[in-house]
Amino acid sequence: MTPEAERKMQFLFALRSRGVTDKSVLHAMETVDRAAFIRHYFTDRAYEDMPLPIACGQTISQPSVVGLMTQALKVSSRDKVLEVGTGSGYQAAVLSQLARRVYTVDRHMRLVREAREVFDGMGLVNITAFTADGSHGLPDQAPFDRIIVTAAAEDPPGPLLAQLKIGGIMVLPVGQSDAVQRLIRVTRSETGFDYDELRPVRFVPLVEGLGRDS
Repeated sequence: MTPEAERKMQFLFALRSRGVTDKSVLHAMETVDRAAFIRHYFTDRAYEDMPLPIACGQTISQPSVVGLMTQALKVSSRDKVLEVGTGSGYQAAVLSQLARRVYTVDRHMRLVREAREVFDGMGLVNITAFTADGSHGLPDQAPFDRIIVTAAAEDPPGPLLAQLKIGGIMVLPVGQSDAVQRLIRVTRSETGFDYDELRPVRFVPLVEGLGRDS
């Protein structure tokens, strides 16, 4: 077995041991090379289950959290997905393996530009990335079958709830940025919204407006 194959096998084993058991999600994460989304001297740690720093003071989430959030989203091949918080682009790339279409937004123009370069290099043609205030969602493309938010708000933002289809699912962290947050799943029904609490997490806060580099 080559070192690369062994590293991939250990990566998948770590994901399974932390609760990522959906075969389609595991296959998507095996397909997408996390190292492509990490710059400079952190690339040799790409397959470790830990968050790593990226540009604009942001982080790339640890793989097990990406896997658990993706799994909770229950994405099908017919779904149109909105991601709020492009970051490195890794989460969007994983989603692109599962969904019909992925729209991803970030307030930092540099992150969107760099993520687009990686998407293009990988031939991921079903992702569209925007520089925008993600707390407002993407009204022009709504409604969405699935919404994933990779930054923590105190409560699920109203505009995002409004852009979720009936029967749609949103997964996001909620809570104060300086305290332990909870990952929740919101399912929209004909009569309102149902909330499931999934696990404790820690994310950067969801900030309104565009980043200074924009």
